[in-house]
Amino acid sequence: MNIISSEFVKSSASYIQCPDNQLNEYAFIGRSNVGKSSLINMLVGRNNFAKISSKPGKTQLINHFLINEQFYFVDLPGYGYAKLPLKMQQNFRKMISDYILKRTNLTYLCLLIDSRLTPQNNDLNFLYQLGETGTPFVIIFTKADKQNAFQTKKNVQLFLDKVLENWEELPPYFITSSQTKAGKEEFLNFIEKTNQSLKDLGGF
Repeated sequence: MNIISSEFVKSSASYIQCPDNQLNEYAFIGRSNVGKSSLINMLVGRNNFAKISSKPGKTQLINHFLINEQFYFVDLPGYGYAKLPLKMQQNFRKMISDYILKRTNLTYLCLLIDSRLTPQNNDLNFLYQLGETGTPFVIIFTKADKQNAFQTKKNVQLFLDKVLENWEELPPYFITSSQTKAGKEEFLNFIEKTNQSLKDLGGF
């Protein structure tokens, strides 16, 4: 699939304020500074499309981007950034939880994992919560270009092995780099196939 059009639609403080339609939504979430905005920019082919900040916690609202006039990318606030005020952390958790559990046209939640790191408990705990709630999700390993391929493969496998300690089957996963565009074609093809499958089933 090629992305030929992409536009920012709106920012929302609650799932209730999100766009009032039934287009498929692919929402991106991960630990703060995991590379959500860079990944979205890479996928749409526009360097400054989603704002990038070196300061964790920059994304504080639910941001909707209309892609090919057919579906949405949704940029959610990151989690696991302890330096934010406690009240703000609580508000973020509620905003994210409400969106994930109540947004009916959420097609897949895309859980971003930093491939430079060994398995982190907050990532694993978030993943297990998604399993408990039955939320459809994929794993996207980011920043694969920041180290050699052997170390990336090793860290990815460590994370997947941890998941398999509790689950019998892995969710779909992709290894990406916003610099080299690794994983772009595979992920966009996954979206295209998913959208077509839902259309065939009479979905969105």
